[in-house]
Amino acid sequence: MFHKNELEKVKEKALENHIPIIMDDTLDVIIDILQKENPTKILEIGTAVGYSASQFVRFAPNAIVDTIELDEEKANQAIENVKKIGIADKVNILIGNAVEILPTLQSEYDMIFIDANKGKYPFFLQEAIRLAKNDGLILADNILYKGYVMSDYNKHKQRTAVRHLREYIQMAKENENLETEILEVGDGLAISRVKK
Repeated sequence: MFHKNELEKVKEKALENHIPIIMDDTLDVIIDILQKENPTKILEIGTAVGYSASQFVRFAPNAIVDTIELDEEKANQAIENVKKIGIADKVNILIGNAVEILPTLQSEYDMIFIDANKGKYPFFLQEAIRLAKNDGLILADNILYKGYVMSDYNKHKQRTAVRHLREYIQMAKENENLETEILEVGDGLAISRVKK
């Protein structure tokens, strides 16, 4: 039984505590994708408190979500949240560094959602291509990073993130196994279809 009101509470609490969660307009695009594609296996890189993983299960009710979170406190919150929402059997939360965990995964996924350390996006993309099924989708959130990625102006502290996000976009567009589009919703969403 999916408890929608518990999911709303997770969202409210995340916003109150400034925990970054998926933006509503980005989520709307992803809901469309979930309803069209009806994925059964989803990988998420960056669980935070489990809000997006819960939304994935809500709109793709046949899906099992494997999700990776580095921050142990957030991961434990996510474990509590998916229990309260009633989907603990559908969400597997892997606690640890995605850079170490991803290479150990062998499953094939219909959809992979990247929303974690921006500096690691190019690495996440390589692993996502390996783990995606043929015709699967790779989605990368915050790909335009407050507009910095497409502009010349970059504050020093964003420079590394911006460089890696640009590298991600270039890789996603130039890889012959990917068909990529960049949507200007939320903070930018890259959608790549995998053709192996």
